[in-house]
Amino acid sequence: MVWFSEAKTHDHKFLEKLKCDENTIYVFDKGYNDYKAFEYFSSQKTGFVTRIKDDASYRRIENLDIQDHIHNGVLKDEIIEIEVKNGKETTPLKLREVTFYDRANKREFEFLTNLFDLRADMIAALYKIRWQIELLFKQLKQNFPLKYFLGDNENAIKIQIYCVLIVNLLMAVIQKKLKRRWAFSNLVSLVKIHLFDYINLMRFLENPEKDWILERNQTEQLALF
Repeated sequence: MVWFSEAKTHDHKFLEKLKCDENTIYVFDKGYNDYKAFEYFSSQKTGFVTRIKDDASYRRIENLDIQDHIHNGVLKDEIIEIEVKNGKETTPLKLREVTFYDRANKREFEFLTNLFDLRADMIAALYKIRWQIELLFKQLKQNFPLKYFLGDNENAIKIQIYCVLIVNLLMAVIQKKLKRRWAFSNLVSLVKIHLFDYINLMRFLENPEKDWILERNQTEQLALF
């Protein structure tokens, strides 16, 4: 799923577009914090994992025991209560806060979730998976830089961005199907160079050192007239 918006649109507006069911867990950064959305997710039995805001106001209710088999990076596991504003009234919402120390980055992370049955270290592991979206953004910026747009209206910009996403997806599929190992950037660069060559892409990428000029001369060519 891909959605675009103006830069001034707040991130949490996208939460309204998400489908909720008991078999889904959404993971997002703290820029998407929205207590009303958290309340709705909980009522729909939809899980979520995010990071708690630095200035968040809440009340600690219970400290949960951290068992020996839990990853020792888990520092705290607590049940907290936040106040959700619904007009003039406020309703309490119970959530779970997990504090985890990441040795690789040498910093603490405080996670907020409505998943009470999962292990505390699993909460941290779920959030770590979210980093893959950042890797995707990095891949797009490095290989398909959108520095210039061919049109200045909303539709033209969306078309160009979708084209980049489609090409990136096609290259990812090709990379996974190839037996020969290719770095993604090298794969994209080589395809750009041979964009107008009439060769079998998969066979070429499996054996690029082959004498492809001779191979092309032996194939049947289209007549000019």
